[in-house]
Amino acid sequence: MNSIDRAISNLNQSIDDWKQHTSISFGEFLDLLTAHPTRVVRNVFQVFHDMIKTYIEGGIDEYPDDPESIHYVYYDCHRLFIEGTDHPFFADRLFANRLVNLVDAWKRGAQQNKIYIFEGPPGSGKSTFLNNLLMKYEQFANTEEGMRYEVIWRLDRKILSSHKKQEVNHFLDDLSKLLDEYELTQEEIIDAKAALQEEGEFIDIPCPSHDNPLLIIPKDHRRSFFDDLFRNDEAKWRLFTEKEYEWVFKTNPCTICSSLYQALLHRLKSPAEVFSMVYARPYQCNRRMGEGVSVFNPGDRPLKQNILTNEMLQKRINALLRDSNQVKYLFSTYAKTNNGIYGLMDIKGHNTERLIELHNIVSEGVHKVEDLEENVNSLFFALMNPEDKKNIANIQSFSDRLEYIKMPYVLDLNTEVEIYRNVFGKQIELNFLPRVLHNFGRVIISSRLKSRSEAMLEWIEEPQKYGLYCDENLQLLKMEIYTGHIPTWLEEEDWKRLTAKRRRQIIAESETEGGQGFSGRDAIKIFNDFYSTYARKDQMITMAILNNFFTKVHPELNEQIPHGFLDSLLRMYNYTILQEVKESLYYYNEERISRDLQNYLFAVNFEVGTTQTCNYTWDKLEITDGFFEGIELWLLGEGVDHDRILAFRKATQKEYTASTLTQEIMFGKQVTETKLYQALHDRYVHNLKSKALDPFLANENFRRAIKDYDREEFKTYDKKIKSDVTFLIKNLCSKFRYTKNGAREVCIYVIDNDLARQFT
Repeated sequence: MNSIDRAISNLNQSIDDWKQHTSISFGEFLDLLTAHPTRVVRNVFQVFHDMIKTYIEGGIDEYPDDPESIHYVYYDCHRLFIEGTDHPFFADRLFANRLVNLVDAWKRGAQQNKIYIFEGPPGSGKSTFLNNLLMKYEQFANTEEGMRYEVIWRLDRKILSSHKKQEVNHFLDDLSKLLDEYELTQEEIIDAKAALQEEGEFIDIPCPSHDNPLLIIPKDHRRSFFDDLFRNDEAKWRLFTEKEYEWVFKTNPCTICSSLYQALLHRLKSPAEVFSMVYARPYQCNRRMGEGVSVFNPGDRPLKQNILTNEMLQKRINALLRDSNQVKYLFSTYAKTNNGIYGLMDIKGHNTERLIELHNIVSEGVHKVEDLEENVNSLFFALMNPEDKKNIANIQSFSDRLEYIKMPYVLDLNTEVEIYRNVFGKQIELNFLPRVLHNFGRVIISSRLKSRSEAMLEWIEEPQKYGLYCDENLQLLKMEIYTGHIPTWLEEEDWKRLTAKRRRQIIAESETEGGQGFSGRDAIKIFNDFYSTYARKDQMITMAILNNFFTKVHPELNEQIPHGFLDSLLRMYNYTILQEVKESLYYYNEERISRDLQNYLFAVNFEVGTTQTCNYTWDKLEITDGFFEGIELWLLGEGVDHDRILAFRKATQKEYTASTLTQEIMFGKQVTETKLYQALHDRYVHNLKSKALDPFLANENFRRAIKDYDREEFKTYDKKIKSDVTFLIKNLCSKFRYTKNGAREVCIYVIDNDLARQFT
């Protein structure tokens, strides 16, 4: 075998697409139905839902045990919008939740005749989104997992002609009479006669509306038919009771299938014989051919002839049934996407006309084709820029048939940064100190948010109390909420005030944001300018460089950024890295902390001036004011007045006796496992960390040792400084993803800017 024969042979063995197009009898179709009922009984809404759930796995809720959770979760959309695409689309958390909630509603049965319009400003990625979505739908619908079946009639001439003697000859005579009516040539008549005389030949008549074969069963007999077909199991109960399957019992077949069924029943006098000519084949979606998926651009001109037919097939049907008025093989272009997706790219130009034409179809679910009524049960998608709403503003009856899904510019910080990584490569992070790249994203997103948020101000009435790490408009806090993260610097009272109702109000504001500011294209252009200017092998990009870029290098960009936002962003960055350095420098002596807290919980139950032996540590305690103050300094911090200290001590003693001792310890818990102990432990550790840097600030050798770390000069420092600096640098690298060079730079930045004193 030469190379050409081998290549063709291997190709012949590997290509099996033809198998997916194989038709099966109605009986075989029912076997599939009973084996996989929920897969076979699906309309376009259910298949679309299954496609979304296949590509987007279950969401991640960072706070699953929070009683005030609103199930605003993280969905990984990589497989749906990025994997295998030419132009990836990045769905932020807000939009992903909107999309999943929409298809979940369809699954529950809210499958109304509507046009779903994805509305967003230019540059928000609408076209990329829809193209990728339809590509994945087409792929999924043509797999075994997403496959549906459609009707194809296979008329057997032998069966039909056997019902009357001389029927074939009668057909031949009738065909001769059709010369004038159909203007057939003599050659065409001879071909038709020859075709009819071939015994055992079938005429395949595909349903142009892609009807499910189950719809051929007369509507008033379907319930009893399914009752006989299925066992009394969960699948049968779901089919008969759940709203998502109502269409099975309510939908009529297309007029072509209805008329064929009636004509054959009239001829054969037996429904069983009619169903023997009903076959099922996979519903193949092909956007390029307009089958199952069809998308129109504004410049695509409408067809001059919207009514389609197949003249040769019509002649064969007429010849076989001997009645040209019995079955009219007529359909419109809408039939080709029935039970599929019909999409409009931007409502302008010719697409405005198409959208208006859809109004009657969506309202009634039918379309007139000459004197026939054609079913149209499709999923209608459209894209729209906000300024194009005026094109349909005067059609009041449209209001209840249009559902808008907002597609603003990205408002989720993590998604914005992921876009930069995708466009410029993941290696860009190596040129930034940790958090600086995300802070660039925060600057971009700030231009897209409204400066005043009623929901945020209703939640936090005094934003100035968070002035050290948030802006006065609370945009930085809102960005965190949009990413699904609740900052740890929030006061306990505000945590409790963040109810489910308030969370929904905050998330709901995203519907009115993201239509202004830097577009997606603008952001990529700005980042390209910034990165190409400052990315250097020997220098990392810092917050100072970022701030300088927006304020001095390109002050025109600063005009779109809320007033004071960059200053607030710098303060938040300073506060955050200070905590990182303190965390990395902190020596965690758990044994000492545990003994202090156990002794404290025991001692609060006794008067000052007494001596007791602790039941938990067996330490002999002299219970004095000094004893309490030594521990309470770490529990409450410095500068707390005496009355507050006494109130805290009393509240601790009350909770210990009323709850910890009687409800936890007496039921077998160790004191270190109780809620009160854990709360005190968190306080103690937090305040210890806040003081971790203090002993080193006045030591000039400490700063120099940081600069000399990982160099030959570092060996000249004493053992204690080398140990402390090494501990600090290694922790910054392991806990917060700094490089050695980045860790050195951030430590020097913290010391030189005296951040520890600023945030005292």
